[in-house]
Amino acid sequence: MAGDTKERIMETALELFAEKGYLGTSMNDIAKQLGFTKAALYKHYTSKQEILNRIVERMNEMDYERAKQFEMPEGNLAEIVAAYQKTPIEKVRAYSKAQFLHWTEEEFSSRFRKMLTLEQYRDSEMAHLYQKYLATGPVDYMATIFRGLTDSEENARHLALEFYGPMFLLYSVSDSGADQEQVLSLLDAHIARFIHQMESIHRKEART
Repeated sequence: MAGDTKERIMETALELFAEKGYLGTSMNDIAKQLGFTKAALYKHYTSKQEILNRIVERMNEMDYERAKQFEMPEGNLAEIVAAYQKTPIEKVRAYSKAQFLHWTEEEFSSRFRKMLTLEQYRDSEMAHLYQKYLATGPVDYMATIFRGLTDSEENARHLALEFYGPMFLLYSVSDSGADQEQVLSLLDAHIARFIHQMESIHRKEART
């Protein structure tokens, strides 16, 4: 089926992008990897950019499905902040771990992350995607959440960096071939420690 072929092309292209870089992979490379002629490949995708656009669409679909699965708050800024104040801490913990596994163990998203890491310094579009999915985007979102738990935007951003920084570092530790159980144990300890810190702050504020 045409749909299945387009998915196969997309996944094969991403595999090559993660290994050789987006800029270092040609449509000819993709066709060769698939055992297609270039003419056959162009029947499904007119350019490498079109393949990349579909990859980004898939990432967005996966993000939406995961947020829905864990019932994460959506809406405008005020609605998200209010909803997170009522979200059970264990749900936040579970979602944070799911996010980490998404970027390190799920083949599609792990390859997407590696592609962006390779290309962020060589291509402006890749740099933008890297920031959106792996750097400023996650920090901005977490700062939005923490804005309802602290007294200023600056403090909210600091909390976001404190929470996300170790998770971001553990992506590289995971990539290094370290024992994944050990990596996940470090992640669990970090999340637990951060949650304990936040709960302690709330208890102190409640007493004042």
